[in-house]
Amino acid sequence: MKITRVEAIPFAIPYRKPLKFASGEVHIAEHVLVCVHTDDGIVGIAEAPPRPFTYGETQDGVIAVIRKIFAPQLVGLSLLQREAIHARLSRTVGNPVAKSAIDMAVWDALGRSLDLQVTELLGGFTDRMRVSHMLGFDEPAAMVAEAEKMRDRHGITTFKVKVGRRPVDLDIAVARALREALGDTIELYIDGNRGWTASESAVAMKRMADLNLLFAEELCPADDVLGRRWLVSQLDIPFIADESVPTPADITREVLSGSATAINIKTARTGFTVSQRVHHLAEGLGLEIVMGNQIDGQLGSMCSVAFGAAYQLTARRAGELSNFLDMSDDLLTEPLDIRGGELTIRPGAGLGVDIDPDKLARYRQDH
Repeated sequence: MKITRVEAIPFAIPYRKPLKFASGEVHIAEHVLVCVHTDDGIVGIAEAPPRPFTYGETQDGVIAVIRKIFAPQLVGLSLLQREAIHARLSRTVGNPVAKSAIDMAVWDALGRSLDLQVTELLGGFTDRMRVSHMLGFDEPAAMVAEAEKMRDRHGITTFKVKVGRRPVDLDIAVARALREALGDTIELYIDGNRGWTASESAVAMKRMADLNLLFAEELCPADDVLGRRWLVSQLDIPFIADESVPTPADITREVLSGSATAINIKTARTGFTVSQRVHHLAEGLGLEIVMGNQIDGQLGSMCSVAFGAAYQLTARRAGELSNFLDMSDDLLTEPLDIRGGELTIRPGAGLGVDIDPDKLARYRQDH
């Protein structure tokens, strides 16, 4: 089970409609397929979705750091040496998405080698998660229509609403329209992607106090240290830290300083190995966890549900697992299917999914 090669393949698939939010927007999934090859002929796969507006990584950067730095350091190691792999990746600062894709591809290869599901290797709590759908910026009527479509077609009843525009009335109107149109049968929470100031966030939250929001996420920047603590101290719902907590150390700092009361785990950012550390830390601190979405494709979404289903704490809440539905196509041989508001892990070994070679040939960018 020794690693013989680490492959990084760029591909691009357009979205049917762009996802817009306070820190950026995405029109094309310019991602990287990462393949970890072993001397047994096993190939583990994962997806790296670069997000320059969040972590500074680009598609070209992910490919370069994997090919030039990470791959040479990992060749020859066993799939079982996950701590050694983690230590070697950690010698290079930053690059969370590149590191995470390698880590998850290693876990997938290990599962395939042992004929076990990744979810079983991680914890094996359940085989599915409820799904939360992320709604990007649009007019209230359009966002309500999308939510109704997701509810009627896929059974989704939890929605994360992107906010952070100015004036705050724009987003208050959206949240209110969603609650009025869909009633109390849905779960609703908001994500500001650091778009508002602390004072704007406080005003908006007071005006939405009657909407029974589940969470508020990253409404203002964590770098506004005192303002963020002031905001979080007056809220009566959990405040989720997401892009401000890419490492366990960041989580500890934000939570102990009073700047967050819940966290978002994104496997695209922390892989499986660091996500395990984050989960255990959150469990020890008594924090709620939401499994987040980095606008992943289907492979990335399967990684999220594989991890989220493995633990009771992460499986408790709906995970953000549906935005692949906005992509015009994907690379998997069998598309993911959200039914009854749930996404289920696949029965096969590893992640249980495979890449369609014809689709990869069509969308890859390194011909």
